[in-house]
Amino acid sequence: MIETIKLTKRYGDLIAANEITISLKEGDVFGFIGPNGSGKTTTMRMIATLLNPDYGECYVCGKSIYTNPEEIRRLVGYMPDFFGVYDDMTVIEYLEFFASTYRIKGAGRRKICEEKLELVDMGFKRDAMVSQLSRGQTQRIGLARTLLHDPQVLLLDEPASGLDPRARIDMRKLLRRLGEMKKTVIVSSHILPELADVCTRVGVIEKGHMLVDDYVADVMKKARAALMLEIKVSENQERAAALLEQQDGVNKVSMESDTIFVTLKPEAEDYTLLPTLLIENGFRIKQFREEEVNLETAFMELTKGMQQ
Repeated sequence: MIETIKLTKRYGDLIAANEITISLKEGDVFGFIGPNGSGKTTTMRMIATLLNPDYGECYVCGKSIYTNPEEIRRLVGYMPDFFGVYDDMTVIEYLEFFASTYRIKGAGRRKICEEKLELVDMGFKRDAMVSQLSRGQTQRIGLARTLLHDPQVLLLDEPASGLDPRARIDMRKLLRRLGEMKKTVIVSSHILPELADVCTRVGVIEKGHMLVDDYVADVMKKARAALMLEIKVSENQERAAALLEQQDGVNKVSMESDTIFVTLKPEAEDYTLLPTLLIENGFRIKQFREEEVNLETAFMELTKGMQQ
């Protein structure tokens, strides 16, 4: 659905996007992660045909951004990180106005607007003035506006920016629902945990360079190559740590307070002998568990040394 090939944009000596290559299928929800100024917006604007690249190619639903920009705009819904609203309109009037710009006419226009309001859980605000909406409600109306022409591809630039915790949770639910509808979504954020449970794929960009681009499951699998165990024994922690450090599958042992941290070697897939070893040597185990690997810890492990 989306394929970029070495997509590059320069501003003088600054390379805003450096040979960005992404390949997304139908139903992929791609979390585009990076600090402010890393190149996320530049890349998304090139995909949306709102910015011409200096080099590289991009296909959306098989159509080139160079030869079919108008067709791509009909297939894409782009929600910028900041968009203006018309305060003197009600919510339904605001959506109908934009529906008319998409040439949605007749009695069906109101029906489509109502459907999109229900999709973003804003039907109860249909007759409210846009000026009366909270930041989170305004973002949801912006998403409804983006969905009016039923685009197959959605480019959402920082949709959760400035939202309170409750509104962020609601936005994540919406993103998950869009993936279930088989939309192909690129959603950007500078906060990694914000998208951890929503995305099927994740891409990490910094200073215009892609550091990571993979399916979430594969990112987690790679991060588990450096598996860490957290172990607590009732007494003699130092002696237990020394014993564990001597084992073949153990790469490193460290201690913090009353917890022993054991990092295994990448090839060490089975650590079930370690608790047996401790028990046979007279230690009473209070805790023995794997360190939880979430998307944020996986990112820190996989990008170690890349950001120099």
